[in-house]
Amino acid sequence: MANLSCIFFTAFLLQCTFLNVFAILDPVDFLALQAIRKSLDDLPGSNFFASWDFTSDPCNFAGVYCDADKVIALNLGDPRAGSPGLTGRLDPAIGKLTSLAELSIVPGRVIGKLPQSLSQLKNLRFFAISRNFVSGEIPAALGQLRGLRTLDLSYNQLTGAIPQSIGTLPELSNVILCHNKLSGSVPPFLSHALTRLDLKHNDLSGSLAPDSLPPSVQYLSLSWNRLSGPVDRLLSRLDQLNYLDLSLNQFNGNIPGRIFTFPITNLQLQRNAFAGPVQPPDQVTIPTVDLSHNMLSGQISPSFSTVQNLYLNNNRFTGQVPGSFVDHLLDASIQILYLQHNFLTGIEINPTAEIPSSSSLCLQYNCMVPPVQMQCPLRSGKQKTRPTAQCHEWRG
Repeated sequence: MANLSCIFFTAFLLQCTFLNVFAILDPVDFLALQAIRKSLDDLPGSNFFASWDFTSDPCNFAGVYCDADKVIALNLGDPRAGSPGLTGRLDPAIGKLTSLAELSIVPGRVIGKLPQSLSQLKNLRFFAISRNFVSGEIPAALGQLRGLRTLDLSYNQLTGAIPQSIGTLPELSNVILCHNKLSGSVPPFLSHALTRLDLKHNDLSGSLAPDSLPPSVQYLSLSWNRLSGPVDRLLSRLDQLNYLDLSLNQFNGNIPGRIFTFPITNLQLQRNAFAGPVQPPDQVTIPTVDLSHNMLSGQISPSFSTVQNLYLNNNRFTGQVPGSFVDHLLDASIQILYLQHNFLTGIEINPTAEIPSSSSLCLQYNCMVPPVQMQCPLRSGKQKTRPTAQCHEWRG
């Protein structure tokens, strides 16, 4: 009895010959598409595969793009926002589409491991399977895809370490592996084309070497991991950064003043173990700076008074709040100034001064009585002043 796939393919060839209106797809690619179709299905409410009729030209299927007789791009699933997506697994036959340059699967309920055969896609430039339920480890063989530029496996159930081989890919530009269950250390990334590295919400640990990331990085998010050690030498090299989030880790050491001169729009370093004074070399123009919940000490630099949203709470800052903060607070150029839970001793502000309704100041639990009415977050507690004994002990 003839194989059903062969019957379909024979019908396909006959139709091609009869109509003579399109190029004949490579038989290997044709059979690979059939295998991929059999392993995936539409979730209720999705009609993505309605056009996948193998008695017609596969190059006209939804999400299939061809060049001559080869499939060069495969975008599986309805890309429109809110589409239910697909269910099933990615068949190992994907590795037969050797001319594939782009592979993506829309958010859905695709499960199972990534096939080792992906390593056969030597022309792959873009690979994205985000917001599904893909599990297992990232195949180290993906390091054989030397032309890969974008790798997005975010919001899945991936475990194990990030393969060292991924970091050696010479053309990588975007690496998005956030919201998985990845563990182990962050491998060095060698690509000088790398602009985005997003590894947040995993279980990564260990430290970062000073030369582990290239200076080309513009977006770096490592939050919600267990990473540790100093990063001052590493950060000082990344002068193209426009977004930096290292929050909720165990990083320690100094925060280099130089990073406050980078073109960053959002700086998130909260909930680590950074220590010592923080001294920007000039007025800080970063709109949002969060250094809260660390062990930073010394006096607060007036250079921070130009920050729109500033979180310095839950540190060990001492001394007076610089007068420039008061000026910018009263003219509403500062919207949030959180200084609670430090060891500050004063702020020169008229008790009758009216803080604009668009601005929030919190000074509670310092070594002073707050001179004005404040808008503090509920988690700041109810005590307005730090116990005198703590203040004397800290000064001593």
